[in-house]
Amino acid sequence: MSLQARTASLSQRHASIDRELTAEEHRPMPDPSIIAKLKREKLRIKDELNRITTQ
Repeated sequence: MSLQARTASLSQRHASIDRELTAEEHRPMPDPSIIAKLKREKLRIKDELNRITTQ
């Protein structure tokens, strides 16, 4: 996978997680463990994107 394709894939996954997080936060009874998991995954992807783009 090329660097550009990997970056695009990670960006798409980051956006997808953001949508999932927003949906979970707006539910009547949001699950804090799901929110925490999504935030950790989103941060991991952001860190990887930053690492890739600064190389």
